Amino acid sequence: MNGSILQNSVIFLGAALICVPIAKRLGIGSVIGYLFGGILIGPFVLGWVGSEGEDIMHAAEFGVVMMLFLIGLELNPQSFWNMRKSILGMGGAQMVFTSLLIFPFLRYFWDFSFNASVAIALSFAMSSTAIVLQTLKEKGLSQTQAGRASFAVLLLQDIAVIPILALLPLLAIGTVNNTKSEHDHPNFISDLDAGYATLVIVGVVLFIYLAGRFLINPFLHFIAKVRMRELFTISALFIVIGVSWLMEQVGISPALGAFMAGVVLANSEFRHELESNVEPFKGVLLGLFFTAVGSTINFDIIFAQPLNIISFVLSIMFIKALVLLVIGQFFRLTPDQDILFALLLAQLGEFAFVLLATARQLNITDAVSSDFLMASVTVSMILSPILLYLNEKFIAPRFGVKESLSLAAMDHIEEENEVIIAGFGHFGSTVGRFLRANGVYATVLDSDSDRVMLLRKMGFKVFYGDATRLDLLVAAGAEKAKVLICAIDDPEKSMELVDIVQKHFPHLKIFMRTKNRYYAYEMLDRGIENVYRETLETSVNLGVDVLHEMGLRKYTLTRKASEFIKHDKESTKKLAKSRHDHDDYILRVKEEIEWQEKLLSEDITFFDFKHDTAWEAPSRQQPSAKAS
Repeated sequence: MNGSILQNSVIFLGAALICVPIAKRLGIGSVIGYLFGGILIGPFVLGWVGSEGEDIMHAAEFGVVMMLFLIGLELNPQSFWNMRKSILGMGGAQMVFTSLLIFPFLRYFWDFSFNASVAIALSFAMSSTAIVLQTLKEKGLSQTQAGRASFAVLLLQDIAVIPILALLPLLAIGTVNNTKSEHDHPNFISDLDAGYATLVIVGVVLFIYLAGRFLINPFLHFIAKVRMRELFTISALFIVIGVSWLMEQVGISPALGAFMAGVVLANSEFRHELESNVEPFKGVLLGLFFTAVGSTINFDIIFAQPLNIISFVLSIMFIKALVLLVIGQFFRLTPDQDILFALLLAQLGEFAFVLLATARQLNITDAVSSDFLMASVTVSMILSPILLYLNEKFIAPRFGVKESLSLAAMDHIEEENEVIIAGFGHFGSTVGRFLRANGVYATVLDSDSDRVMLLRKMGFKVFYGDATRLDLLVAAGAEKAKVLICAIDDPEKSMELVDIVQKHFPHLKIFMRTKNRYYAYEMLDRGIENVYRETLETSVNLGVDVLHEMGLRKYTLTRKASEFIKHDKESTKKLAKSRHDHDDYILRVKEEIEWQEKLLSEDITFFDFKHDTAWEAPSRQQPSAKAS
């Protein structure tokens, strides 16, 4: 079905709005939701998107371009140096050994030519940066062993694209490259000899580096002096689009150009401003990219030879996962994190589309093989979120720290702890250590295996896994416990945990950590009375210290701070009831502010006239107090 740009935009965005929430609700992640949304509107299901889906695919690939620009911005020399062992060790080993194992599989089992086998093996060694980073973000896995290792490997892969692209023209030597398909897009490199093409690639990369140092930075300084935020946003988009367009003109991946531009600007003082301006565009376009991938799947090839496609894809993913498992063991990842590490990176990535397309333009592969390989890449991207979901639900609960740590120390623990702490980050660990220092022991639930290992060594009774799992709560003694402290970072997970506890363990008294007033409202709506905003006490305590530094009495300030916090909590409960009515909420807020200002004015009177010398020597009292 052909339609206007607006019509197609409505179809793609509507598919995402319907399928992604369903996928998130089922716990399989947004990526699979985008992919199935694309399949649904594609020519093989509803047929709402036809041949124009490929045109949308080209536009949607800009989401990958934005993402790699942001990755480049994060890759400043200092962070690269700090991660050098992981990047060069794990990433280098993954690229080398994966390519070496995939090459004979392609050459001798699938009868590809020597040059084609090399090009395909290098392309298939790449994983999907988009899928992995999106998964790490959604699942809160970025700081786990597997998350950090995956990020290091992805960085090396992104960097490796440069020499691989430079190598492909050399692999084209000896191939019949005078024939071009009518679908091939002409570019500067495709018309050059292999040696000159490689020099052009190296020259363009060098040009981007020099332009970043001597053109882009001065240009951003000039724009910053205008002091118009929207102009800086335009500048950020201009840089990304301009560099990508330049790379495309000479036949190099636009995504690679954006990545190089990000690396060059990583040490710029404008780094964070560029990042904040580009980030919103990246998220939308990346979702559109996955939807477009789903809509452009060639099911004719898949249905014509389903066994070949499935066996080929599973074999490649098995080889990649096997290499990653061995690397994870060598770098001492715990078993659960090693399995997650392997499954995160086992799929084929979006760079494979770029490298395979270049190989096709150089006639390293023929049209039939190229279509088969492209379909295989897409199928692997669909399988990846499904495998991660199966791991999360069925494999991770039975593997991991249970095998890597001795449970002998836990065998003699027979008591059921009355307190359960869900989440043991900075907030939860502070509460847990304070309780323990006062003789109250807690059972801790946490999804970070590194923290679990550390906590067990410290003597805590710990369960590894997602605190929202009912079986894990039962194993942790929720049926007999009295108090549940929710200190999870993710607000959505916190709300999910509250719903489960209220349904299955209504006797548990919940003490809830929230990030701000608005999440506190959500918890109050759910009937949680003990809500603690993590910034409230800290903010007030800072104010106490500032006023004390200005000469006011510490004892008096501490008492008044307690009164202020008490009033603020009461105010939050009042405002929670009216926040859905916009006009009424504004009226109530004004009333609370007036009441608060009255309280503060009474504080000033109290400070001026009250004879209160507790905690303070006479020398620290205010002159006004002495005079009175």
